Amino acid sequence: MLILFLSLMLASVQATPVLLESGQDAPRRRLLMDYGWRFTRGDVPGAEQPTFDDQAWRVVDLPHDWSIEGPYDEHAPTTGRGGYLPTGIGWYRRRFALPEEATGRRIHVVFDGIYQHSDVWINGHHLGHRPNGYISFAYDLTPYLVEGENVLAVRVDNSRQPNSRWYSGSGIYRHAWLLITDVLHLDLWSTFVRTPLVDSTAATVAVTAQLVNTDTTRRTGSLETLVLDPNGHAVARTILPFTVAPGASATAEASLPVERPALWSPETPVRYTLRLLVRERGRVIDGEDTPFGIRHLAFEADRGFLLNGRPVKMRGVNLHHDGGPVGAAVPEAVWVRRLKLLKAMGVNAIRTAHNPPAPEFLDLTDRMGFLVMNEAFDEWTHGKVEYGYHRDFDTWAERDLADFIRRDRNHPSVILWSLGNEIAEQHVEGGPEVLLRLRNVARREDPTRPLTTGNDHIAADDGATTEAFLSLLDIVGYNYVDRWHERRELYAEQDRHAHPTWKMIGTENVSVRGVRGAYSLGDDPARVDPDYTTGMIRAAELWKFVALHDYFMGDFMWTGIDYLGEARWPHKNASSGVLDLVGFPKDGYHFYQSLWTDAPVLHLFPHWNWPGREGQFIPVLAYTNVDAVALYLNDRFIGEKRRQFPRPGTSGCWNCYDEPPVRVTTADLHLSWDVPYEPGVLRAVGKRNGETVVTAEVHTTGPPAALRLVADRDTLVAGVRDVGHVRVEVVDAAGRVVPTANNPVHIRIEGPARLLALGNGDPADHSPYQATERRVFHGLAMAFVQTTDDPGSARLTATADGLRSDTVTLTVVPAAPPPPRLP
Repeated sequence: MLILFLSLMLASVQATPVLLESGQDAPRRRLLMDYGWRFTRGDVPGAEQPTFDDQAWRVVDLPHDWSIEGPYDEHAPTTGRGGYLPTGIGWYRRRFALPEEATGRRIHVVFDGIYQHSDVWINGHHLGHRPNGYISFAYDLTPYLVEGENVLAVRVDNSRQPNSRWYSGSGIYRHAWLLITDVLHLDLWSTFVRTPLVDSTAATVAVTAQLVNTDTTRRTGSLETLVLDPNGHAVARTILPFTVAPGASATAEASLPVERPALWSPETPVRYTLRLLVRERGRVIDGEDTPFGIRHLAFEADRGFLLNGRPVKMRGVNLHHDGGPVGAAVPEAVWVRRLKLLKAMGVNAIRTAHNPPAPEFLDLTDRMGFLVMNEAFDEWTHGKVEYGYHRDFDTWAERDLADFIRRDRNHPSVILWSLGNEIAEQHVEGGPEVLLRLRNVARREDPTRPLTTGNDHIAADDGATTEAFLSLLDIVGYNYVDRWHERRELYAEQDRHAHPTWKMIGTENVSVRGVRGAYSLGDDPARVDPDYTTGMIRAAELWKFVALHDYFMGDFMWTGIDYLGEARWPHKNASSGVLDLVGFPKDGYHFYQSLWTDAPVLHLFPHWNWPGREGQFIPVLAYTNVDAVALYLNDRFIGEKRRQFPRPGTSGCWNCYDEPPVRVTTADLHLSWDVPYEPGVLRAVGKRNGETVVTAEVHTTGPPAALRLVADRDTLVAGVRDVGHVRVEVVDAAGRVVPTANNPVHIRIEGPARLLALGNGDPADHSPYQATERRVFHGLAMAFVQTTDDPGSARLTATADGLRSDTVTLTVVPAAPPPPRLP
């Protein structure tokens, strides 16, 4: 079964582009199967049979999430955990004919994710069952395919509720693929690329791959391994001879040196490509490209996390898998916009809370430069919800974990595996044994990355995490490190003294939460009792600790973006994010931006529309990273406030400073003034070293007068279900967004696009996202516009009673080249 190879290194590699064959003659084809599925809600006896009549079913495209269609119901079985949305059972069917080039070859179907308890049939033959809704998996269709029409049927059972602590979605909510290979081929997810030796002058790329021979005869040939630089030039190459017995597999290993590598990091997310070519009698019969990055990871007890030899503090956020108004079926363009916003906030790390993400999400974190803590499970053997994964853990966990790691282990952005979140096993008898089972699987599939779990019971009164459990982790993960007693002030200091060899990271901790644009001065019109003045203090104190203690590798705050579920009626979503459900930044976004970026930041709040509060002192706050901010009301000087973090100590001699100290007015990481209210303009002027570098204004607005549309892009791509985001604003006569506006707005689209969703970020709004009318929330709404297969011009028009309408035109261009798909 196992064949050892001799590596024949070519003496030189010419720096010329190397091309892998494409099109119908390609040795391997990966066809998108997203289009033309038939779908119905409910259980349907006999729907797995090819002769079943499905013509009355809906035609849908994948990814597809039927739960997001609603309606919301306070008494839904999902409860507030699932966002009060429906689930149930659904069926999908796809008819297809095999392409001509598939004759005599091996055919697999690959599902990136089905939520949950899926069963799959081909032409009436049951292929298998997978309970976990987040794990990618594949089935071999070859033995059951026929000439002419084939029928793939999928039953999805998400009826057992509740089974999740947040919104899961229902259905085939990720992509599906048809994979066509030779009968001798590289096994799915068997390729593993590592960079064990890395410096600025040279790197070693280590490769492992598995060849599978499903033929009835012995096969011989060679496996060519190439490293391609970002321009497609081969910079290293090996050729490995192979012989594989019939019905057997063989493992190939190679080691390739790369001179003067460009190193992957969040600042320079450079990707190389590992190309494998299986040759037989000089002809390429199979091939595979694997993007990867050359980088070196180090995790130390004293210095924390080092990337390519340089200490890096992880400025992280937790993210759930849903996309707000689009549900769990999140188009890639929606993630692109969200990740760009997080990048601009200063985020360099993401924890995939609390399950494996979609494959394309990790492709984006690779390309855009994020460090990823990739998480496997929210439950082990002890359940958190009645029908959660604990019911399937003993049977499926090891296989699910192996598939998860094998799929994701080549992503340079993935630097840590988290095996679980807040699992009870951290503090109960038998917990270390369960952890050891999972650790052994993870070590086998990827010995290069450290393991952690998110532990919320360290030092807990109701059962502390055991040292036996923590000793099995490479890195101790802290959920809410400041939760217990004096740890509100000391954080992990006690553990640092008691366990100096521990490596520590904040896996989930407090953030600046709240509903976008919602400010209250209390219920008494004669007394100001604000609700927005203290929510940042706990997060600010935590970040001071994280930033100034090298041994603590960083922190992942909860959360980067609002998500559906974990709510209490009438709210349908949690509001812990610094971006709201449609992606509008909240005040907390600018708080972290002021700490995590260097360009001048000055964000002023609340709004300045407070009729009836004239003369009352209203707290005005600023998030900033400049030295000093002077505040003016209607050009009257209110006062200057100053902050500095970290404050410098003397260096070199008494009263000598590398960085001049600022005469600070606060030790907090925000500034505040109490301002007697009068309508007009608040203006803040930010200075560094005495020079004005940034200003900010907040205006008292007039009544709503018009609508304004602002598109994030003016050009979209046809044929790939691209998504553009059009911001809908209600403005006054002077063109200023009215922060108290809640006008209903109607959206109409003409041309080659459709309204995918219309949202506003209001957690208590129960209108369906597919509706063409929705009220704005604090002056704003967002239209998600998705392209079709046709190019042209798409016009989006917004109208509202009593307001001037607006129109925006989006150019839809053809995809070049169009992605290969199954007809």
